[in-house]
This record gives sequence, C-alpha cells and structure tokens, in this order.
Amino acid sequence: MTIKTPIKCLFLDIGGVLLTNGWDHLIRQRVAKHFKLDWAEMDDRHNLTFDTYEEGKITLKDYLDRVVFYKKRPFTFAQFRSFMFAQSQPCAPMLELIPRLKAKYRLKIIVVSNESRELNAHRIETYKLSTFVDSFISSCFVHLRKPDADLYRLALDMAQTPVRQILYIENTPMFVQVAESLGIQSILHTDYHSTKMKLASFGLPNDPDAQGE
Repeated sequence: MTIKTPIKCLFLDIGGVLLTNGWDHLIRQRVAKHFKLDWAEMDDRHNLTFDTYEEGKITLKDYLDRVVFYKKRPFTFAQFRSFMFAQSQPCAPMLELIPRLKAKYRLKIIVVSNESRELNAHRIETYKLSTFVDSFISSCFVHLRKPDADLYRLALDMAQTPVRQILYIENTPMFVQVAESLGIQSILHTDYHSTKMKLASFGLPNDPDAQGE
C-alpha cells in the first residue's frame, strides 16, 4: 500500500469556496437591476477597468466613479457600496470545516484569491477569516491576479512548505490547471460533500466529532 506524503498546508480560494463570489457577473447584474442601471453599459465599463481595481491599483471609489458614478445618480456611493457588500454570503459548511481541519491536522492555511481591497477587507472582517487563515495572498495586496503563475509562486514562497505537502481548493477549472502545472495538488471544488470526500482521499478525513490532537 502506498503511503501518501501528509498534507501540511492548504491553499484556499475565498469566492466560491469559503464565501459566495464577491463581485461576479451574476452579482453585478443583480446590483444593476436593483439600482436600475444599464447593464450592458455598466458591464462594458467594468471590463475596461476591473483588472486594475482587483490588482489593488485603484480604490473602490475610483472603480465606481468609472463604472457607475461617471454621471449623476439618484443614489449615493454609500448606498451602492452597502448593497454591493451585502451580496457576500458565507458557505457555512466550508467555513466550519476548514478551522476543524486546521486544528486536527495542524495545517497552515493560506488564502490565494482574486479580491479587491475594500471588499476583501469587508469579507475577512465580517466572516472572521483571519481567525484561521495564516496568510492572505490576495490580488489586491500583491498586484497579481490568477491565473498568473507568479501569484502561485509567491504563495509557495510564503508557505515555506514542500509543494508535495500542499493541497489547493479552488472552484475555477483553469486556476486548478495552472496550479497543477506548478506541481500543486488540487481539488476542484463544486460542493461541500464532494470536497469532503476528496480531502479524505488526501489523508484529511474530517469527522465532525473528531477532536484536534
């Protein structure tokens, strides 16, 4: 029987794994409908500047000035931001699972995510992600975005863990492929139960009743 090298570090995405996505096209459509914005125009303007925003090179106000408030609106920046931030919701089973795994197996937890600075800060604080995450390799902090392989190389440097002992949980197939091309074992997350089973196959069974060692 082959004994697998034990996993010592998890790389995690936030949107689609721990929480809902923060600002994807479905959320933007919902927000556009709520504020009665021209969706096509908003989306065009978003696509022209979003990379710059998500890499932390402009602020939320700069981004919204370009995408929404380039002309007078019957609502305020604060009202728009509040509704925008409220779209983030927890993936509760995953938020319960990861701290349990960390405690049981003494794992290092590193977030590898594309997140804009203000929304990232809101999500980290609201859902207390810093209580179990050791490092945040967020695009807004490092000025790199997935699928740039350099972001994964930076995460590997930060982890200071042999790549064979790292496991990445991500919900975007292309990003999984890029990580695997660098030797990072990965789970393509589609739902809690299948990810639980895959984690067990990597030597991380997660009985809710099990106690940390």
